[in-house]
Amino acid sequence: MQTPTFGEISQDYRGEWVRLRTMTYLRMVALAGQGAALLVAHFYFGLRFQVPLVWLVMGAAALSILASLLLFPQSKRLSDSEAMLTFLFDIAVLICLLYLTGGVTNPFSLLVMAPVAVSAMALKPRSTLLLAVVAVALLTLISVTYQPLRFADGTALTVPPIFAFGFWAAIVTGIAFQAFYAHRVASEASTMANALLAAQMALSREQKLTDLGGVVAATAHELGTPLATIKLVSSELADELRDNPDLREDARLLVEQADRCRDILRSMGRAGKEDTHLRRAPLETLLMEAAEPHRDRGKQVHFLLAPGPGGTEGQPVILRRPEIIHGLRNLIQNAVDFAATQVWVQAEWTETKLIVHIIDDGPGFPPTLLGYLGEPFIRRRRDPDRPRHRPDYEGMGLGLFIAKTLLERTGARLDFANCEGSVPELPGAPVLNGAHIRLDWPLGRIAVDAREMLAPNLTITS
Repeated sequence: MQTPTFGEISQDYRGEWVRLRTMTYLRMVALAGQGAALLVAHFYFGLRFQVPLVWLVMGAAALSILASLLLFPQSKRLSDSEAMLTFLFDIAVLICLLYLTGGVTNPFSLLVMAPVAVSAMALKPRSTLLLAVVAVALLTLISVTYQPLRFADGTALTVPPIFAFGFWAAIVTGIAFQAFYAHRVASEASTMANALLAAQMALSREQKLTDLGGVVAATAHELGTPLATIKLVSSELADELRDNPDLREDARLLVEQADRCRDILRSMGRAGKEDTHLRRAPLETLLMEAAEPHRDRGKQVHFLLAPGPGGTEGQPVILRRPEIIHGLRNLIQNAVDFAATQVWVQAEWTETKLIVHIIDDGPGFPPTLLGYLGEPFIRRRRDPDRPRHRPDYEGMGLGLFIAKTLLERTGARLDFANCEGSVPELPGAPVLNGAHIRLDWPLGRIAVDAREMLAPNLTITS
């Protein structure tokens, strides 16, 4: 299914997601926490370290925070490179503090994971990878050489080497795991947001087209009376101007143009009513309307409608909701695109349910993707053994996602499968391997109650 033509939406977009002021506030909190931890370690636990160097490093961090507050506006957003450099600076500051306060044996060394995890959610993968490599390299450096913490009597605080190695291994593993986990979660959230935006745009476009049809129909109706008056007056003028040929020809021209306007408005009125009249239509009309743009593309589209067990003889009247029309149109387009020669749209209804099948005689869905259909931005490797029916088809899955999302809003449940052999429900039970999409609706969600279709009685007063 092709991506919407009204705008390109990509799940890989990263650009100026991070606001500088937000990052500055977070850095202020982190710096305050580091200062508090150093004060508690020095005065409460009696640990000794090189205080001047420690406060020099913290002063550099404080100056960078002050500069970001004073030199940049509150609305400033960081580009990917700017945010990466900021994270690199924070990692460098933290590594310097850890070098002066016990290296990886310092319990707060696990904070090295924080900048990498945040970058995985907001930056491009290559930026996160660079930050992770730098963090692991610097962490490895301070696991080999560092200034140990000392007690008040000068005794160095040491841990067994195996414990130090365990600390290093745990932090490195945490960096890798958190970066991957945060990136996956953020990527899926971004993908879903973009796909839902595309679905909303598609629905908005369909709603505008529907509303436009109503405006056209109303315009054609309202202009009918004044146009008839113009034609009547111009005809009378033509009759009265028999003695003046030039003026008579002008009057006849007015009559002809009035007739032309009448014909145009009549056709516009029919088109508008076909799209929006009473916002309801028999099931067959609705299905044919959804398939209309794809019925003259060289593939035969068959419509098969019949009541199921307990269903009434007359076909149900369905609400002409934009979600239903656009969703069915996308699914039928997908079937026509990949069909060899034929597409079947079969519908049956019972007392409580409406079932629609969309079947084609094409190659079917790739078996490896059946479990993922309906998810946005599906990508797969090209299979050289499968024919390429659409040269511009990228396999994004966004169209199927939009159709599925819109139809589920109306109460439908969609199942994607492939035909496996003969299909007894179709005439002649043809042997097919094509795609088979089944839609199930609770009939009460989309059908119009027969009592609602009866017009109220008009009260006539004298």
